[in-house]
Amino acid sequence: MRRFAATMLGTILTVTACVTTSAPLEVPALPPIDDAALSSLLESGDPIVLNVWASWCIPCRSEAPLLSAAYEAFGDRVSFIGVDIEDTQEDARQFISEHGLEFDNYFDRAGTVRANLGGVGVPITYFFAPGGELVYRHNGVIDERTLSLQIDEILNR
Repeated sequence: MRRFAATMLGTILTVTACVTTSAPLEVPALPPIDDAALSSLLESGDPIVLNVWASWCIPCRSEAPLLSAAYEAFGDRVSFIGVDIEDTQEDARQFISEHGLEFDNYFDRAGTVRANLGGVGVPITYFFAPGGELVYRHNGVIDERTLSLQIDEILNR
């Protein structure tokens, strides 16, 4: 299964790199996220990939296409959630539109999600098993191999 996920994600990345988006996404204001909303999301029963990002973060820009491709490949089995921190609504919406991020994104002006889950800087990607158990935290830009392996891990729990 792990080999399949890595191969599938690699294929999708190759195809995605060859496709251009014709129109920018219309992005509404991002809903705020607080401790109660985060707890509710984590207790959903689904495996979750939660990525903390910011529009001003250059490494976040480099990993956005990978996360978008992973969502396309696994979004029917894994919930992908983005949390924009220490940013403005306008810049966050532009980032989402520019990178074609179609998964749910939330706004966390103060960075409380990151503070509560642990970690420093951005980007940070958290992997949760069904029921909300934190399985893995990746500080910094995530690579294709790590993303694939951790998605397999949370799918097989």
